[in-house]
Amino acid sequence: MRHFKAAVVGTGFIGPVHVEGLRRAGVEVGGIVGSSAQKSRQAAARLGLPAAYGTLDDVLADPQVDAVHIATPNRLHFAQVKAALLAGKHVLCEKPLAMNSAESAELVRLAGQCGRAAGVSYNIRFYPLCHEAAERVQRAELGDVLHVTGSYVQDWLLHDTDFNWRVLAEDGGPLRAVADIGTHWLDLIQFITGQAVVAVCADLRTVHARRRRPAGAVETFTGADGSRGESAADSVPVDTEDCGCVMLRLAGGANGCLWVSQVTAGRKNCLRYEIAGSRSALAWDSESPNQLWIGHRQSSNELLLRDPALMSDRASRLANCPGGHNEGFPDTFKQLFGCFYDYLAANDASAAPPFPTFADGHREIVLCEAILQSHRERRWVELPN
Repeated sequence: MRHFKAAVVGTGFIGPVHVEGLRRAGVEVGGIVGSSAQKSRQAAARLGLPAAYGTLDDVLADPQVDAVHIATPNRLHFAQVKAALLAGKHVLCEKPLAMNSAESAELVRLAGQCGRAAGVSYNIRFYPLCHEAAERVQRAELGDVLHVTGSYVQDWLLHDTDFNWRVLAEDGGPLRAVADIGTHWLDLIQFITGQAVVAVCADLRTVHARRRRPAGAVETFTGADGSRGESAADSVPVDTEDCGCVMLRLAGGANGCLWVSQVTAGRKNCLRYEIAGSRSALAWDSESPNQLWIGHRQSSNELLLRDPALMSDRASRLANCPGGHNEGFPDTFKQLFGCFYDYLAANDASAAPPFPTFADGHREIVLCEAILQSHRERRWVELPN
């Protein structure tokens, strides 16, 4: 692979995850930039990076930086991605791509106009057994897809003392649980089935209408005892959802249901799906990511353990360890980034990108807007073609 240099924008939870994944994928990380010069210096020192950029402008002015990874709060994505594209950089952005579909549509158009590779970090696709599931659906081993069900649940916002910028609509957008984690499930199901969601009906709920905001900043997934708000400076209103249910219809006629929650005690980060077909079924759980359940009607069910020797070529390419050597969350970023930079190295714009694109990111935002409309109007909403 041709040598590339990347820079990461964002020093919170996910920024360092990008740094590690890039290094493991063989991509040089030129530096990192945070919301302040101090945070940039601290992150660069902690991660052993050669440069702590003072500002995003410094990153974009560096001619040696080929690609920029955006891992900042949601409200910043549009402006930062746009600036990076206009500076001639390739971009890989954390989801959501932007705060609304007008912004994301503009970024899709701009990426095409600039001729830059543009991806969105839906990393869960890159568990090897999720690619295996997609391959089995594509080979029609399941038959016709009848229905899909699943959930994505966490507990890090269970208490009213749990606070993060994501709970505020002005920082994260009007949807939170659906947009933050539900979109991972929705992207994954559409990727595996090869079918777009065409209609939704949603029932969402805000468990804590007010949350206690601590005096200092709170990072994502920090703390475990529910005491983070003891030094709270104020109580703030919250109108983003903590949990909810979304019924859906797929383009091929299948129906389904997603349950999403950030207030489920004991579930730290659990995504599950089950896909039922006319011949067989598949089920997978992110807390046991190295096994895929395969259900049959007239023979014994199967449990496929992640093993490159037993999987399709498509899935085996994403499994770097032999069977019995488990791979997990950090490996998904390594595989996503490997696909992104291999695509850059191939320098073939006519080839289909092997990663989630800005068009995928835009579609997810359109889907979120339909879900919010459905919840507010208490009815089914069809997505635009």
